[in-house]
Amino acid sequence: MPEGSTPRRDNSKLFIPGAILIGAAIIGISLIIGLSNGTGGVAAGGPAPSAKVNIKDVKIEGEPYIGKENAPVVMAYWSDYQCPFCKAFEVGGVQGINAPEVMPTLIQKYVDTGKLKIVFKDFAFLGKDSTSAAEYEHAIWELYPSQFYAWRVAMFAAQDAEGDQGFGNAATIGQLITSKFPQMDGAKIQQAISANKAKYGAAIDADKAEGGTFGINGTPGFITGTQLIGGFESLATFTAAIDGQLK
Repeated sequence: MPEGSTPRRDNSKLFIPGAILIGAAIIGISLIIGLSNGTGGVAAGGPAPSAKVNIKDVKIEGEPYIGKENAPVVMAYWSDYQCPFCKAFEVGGVQGINAPEVMPTLIQKYVDTGKLKIVFKDFAFLGKDSTSAAEYEHAIWELYPSQFYAWRVAMFAAQDAEGDQGFGNAATIGQLITSKFPQMDGAKIQQAISANKAKYGAAIDADKAEGGTFGINGTPGFITGTQLIGGFESLATFTAAIDGQLK
């Protein structure tokens, strides 16, 4: 288990590069495959240590967010509604991931005090349900922005089996809205998704592609300041990254 490996849901293929020259020597090298550091799950193919990022280069206009619009610190957060590590980071309660959730403390300490703006970016890659949830996200942000984060929390709380099974398709998301958010018009949301299928799809794809350019190849992934946080790290990692920008 390499030091510093980070639990995350990763979509990179695991392989060992290299080639053997007959009668000569091995000229390939092995790509390190990392396992989790005790908080559950598999971590592999994380961002390159030399990756250079800057939150100023991240597209945040028009994206869902929480916090003051002009907060001094901004954090971009790539996620997938089907990702168990994203659920663990935001609401906890994931079997096998034995680490406390981080998001509630970040909200209490930084967002609610006007110090931090968290911008939500899509990295939908775990199946059709991932895309369905991202489409609902865009529609709800457009129609009911004040209810967006409460809906997001409810989505992660309802998450069950990863991928296209159990909760997460359009029908079950619609049921969640009907049962928990009567102030939202489910039919209106579905109409918005149907009318904006191409626009939402382009935005979802653009978020994922943008993340890839910064070295993010799985979820969760974060950029704040000039720091890339690839995976579900401890609260201390986030507070250090944020506090360093508030000095």
